[in-house]
Amino acid sequence: MPNEFHPEYAINIRVTGVLIRDNRLLLVRQRVDKGRSWSLPGGHLETGEAIGEAAAREILEETGIEANVDRLLYVSDFPERTPPIVHFMLQMNYLGGEERLPTNEHDDNTITAVRFVPIEELTDYGFTYKFSELVRSGFPDTGQYVGHKRNIGL
Repeated sequence: MPNEFHPEYAINIRVTGVLIRDNRLLLVRQRVDKGRSWSLPGGHLETGEAIGEAAAREILEETGIEANVDRLLYVSDFPERTPPIVHFMLQMNYLGGEERLPTNEHDDNTITAVRFVPIEELTDYGFTYKFSELVRSGFPDTGQYVGHKRNIGL
């Protein structure tokens, strides 16, 4: 059967939108991990949805900002999760809107703040120095598979 589901081959696809305006990066505050409570807006790809559409939808749902894809930054993975995650990080163009809190009605991980943060303050928001340097340097070597997401400091 061509549409037969095999759970042993299942993966999750996650998209993250990177939106920079006036040297500030769009972030959301929510439970991320033990060292960070701020993250890039993003989420899982829905059935029938293109990767770029998912990134634009997630940014709009989570922040109130309308955006579209500018370019692919990195593809990474998180293989130790069950199921494993393939992660697409996309740079986004601002189209309109103002920051606002989402309704959180469909989220288990509530967003409690939305903010454009100065790039030079990213480490104050729990991001690694490695990720901060990637942002400051304009994301060198874009469009590549970088292996585990820790290789880009996430």
